[in-house]
Amino acid sequence: MANKIAAKTTPKISKSAAEWRTQLTPEQYHVTREAGTERAFTGKYWKTKEPGTYHCVGCGTPLFTSETKFDSGTGWPSFWAPIDPANVEEHTDDSYGMRRVEARCAHCGAHLGHVFEDGPAPSGLRYCMNSAALDLKPASENPQKK
Repeated sequence: MANKIAAKTTPKISKSAAEWRTQLTPEQYHVTREAGTERAFTGKYWKTKEPGTYHCVGCGTPLFTSETKFDSGTGWPSFWAPIDPANVEEHTDDSYGMRRVEARCAHCGAHLGHVFEDGPAPSGLRYCMNSAALDLKPASENPQKK
């Protein structure tokens, strides 16, 4: 699942911890910069059905659309595919005594969540994301579709 292309072709955004703390709320900072996880069923997007595009809270990169969002029953917003695989980097995460695939924004390195191989067709993947890492731009605000 590792996305090797994004690491080569994606321009990187670099900021100091102080700059990130100024831009992000404490929860957003903890999740995106310290690889934290919000509690299940508490994030603002886990049950949202509003049409739109989910962007990285750190840099505004478009990551997922509501068209690929599904109810995984896990309590976190889940998607079966990113808008552009080059925007989401995947890394091996061996924390907590288990091996998982971590998803990060390819542009600013924000921790987004994890990717699991138990999602629906057509990808079979579940991008299990933290609401605190995402910013939903409703479709009504952007009538043009990519």
